[in-house]
Amino acid sequence: MINPSDSLIVTTASRWLARLIQIFALYVIFHGHYSPGGGFQGGALLAASVVLMRLAHGRLRSGSMLSRKWTLLLPSLGACIFLVVGLLAFVGGGDFLNYETIPAGALEGPALRSMGILVVEIGIALVVMCSLVLIFDRLSLGEWDD
Repeated sequence: MINPSDSLIVTTASRWLARLIQIFALYVIFHGHYSPGGGFQGGALLAASVVLMRLAHGRLRSGSMLSRKWTLLLPSLGACIFLVVGLLAFVGGGDFLNYETIPAGALEGPALRSMGILVVEIGIALVVMCSLVLIFDRLSLGEWDD
């Protein structure tokens, strides 16, 4: 079987394309808190960039981009972000994920709602990205090991 990491064209193109995908993913995440898009779509794009690097460079050599330890740790962090933002709304006297009641000091109204949604979208993106990469890593176990 031909190893894709032996091709200079594949490795160079995948590095450039992965960076472009990641920039677009960040745009989708940060723009998604006030328009269509957001955490799930941005997380899927980030996962696609990592999977592209795994396919082009092998899982072991692309492990520096997102190691197995981080694919297990970051989804927990993303879920905790979601939970903490939801519970902060309770502290402020509102319902779960009612962003306007989050006690945030100087922020209030639309700015507070926008910031709350953005933080939740980042948490969702972490969960989706790492979950999809972990699924890929488990399905391709034993393949593309350098």
